Amino acid sequence: MPQASTASRKVRAAQTRAALLDAARELFSDRGYLNTKITDITAAAGRSTGSFYEHFAGKDELLQALLAEMEGAIDERMVGLEHPRDHDLTDRDQLRDHVGVAWTVMRQNRPVALALFQAMVADDPGTGRAWRDLSEQTGTIREHLEYLVERGHRLPGDPEFVAVAMGAMLVTLNYAVITPPGGGEDDQHVVDALTDLLLHGLAGPASLPVEGP
Repeated sequence: MPQASTASRKVRAAQTRAALLDAARELFSDRGYLNTKITDITAAAGRSTGSFYEHFAGKDELLQALLAEMEGAIDERMVGLEHPRDHDLTDRDQLRDHVGVAWTVMRQNRPVALALFQAMVADDPGTGRAWRDLSEQTGTIREHLEYLVERGHRLPGDPEFVAVAMGAMLVTLNYAVITPPGGGEDDQHVVDALTDLLLHGLAGPASLPVEGP
């Protein structure tokens, strides 16, 4: 009986944690991270406030759990797929692939992505959180940019700085662009526009045709 009781408690705890995460994801989508209170989450989940603190120290820790779930889902999709660092981001097709993947992940997980953005910008700038978060999120892009530098390609700045700048553009645009239907830009249009915007910053300006006399 004790073993059965322990197993039952673990099941209930797992169900409570899942309910809290699901409620938070829904509320972050409707109200935003900053406007959602812990009591809102527990009420939507049908759980007590005390049960929340049995699983999370606070709202930010819950957000990190949602981030871990999102990263886990991405990792599952990437199983068996190699991703070497020697990608040439001055090639439009390769750059578009990377922009497309990043944009798709953010749009498919928009409540979490928006909550992460709000939490980041709400923090004191002096903590350096925004730089740390963006640097961590753009690590793969930084490696590709380092590869370009090793080949003798000149970037408009240090690889980490350029990668963070690219990440900042993506997450801010994701926050600003309204999701269709009901308005906003088509995802493929956004990816193409971002690709072309970034391409000339990385590859250099396209040569202009010489005008005749």
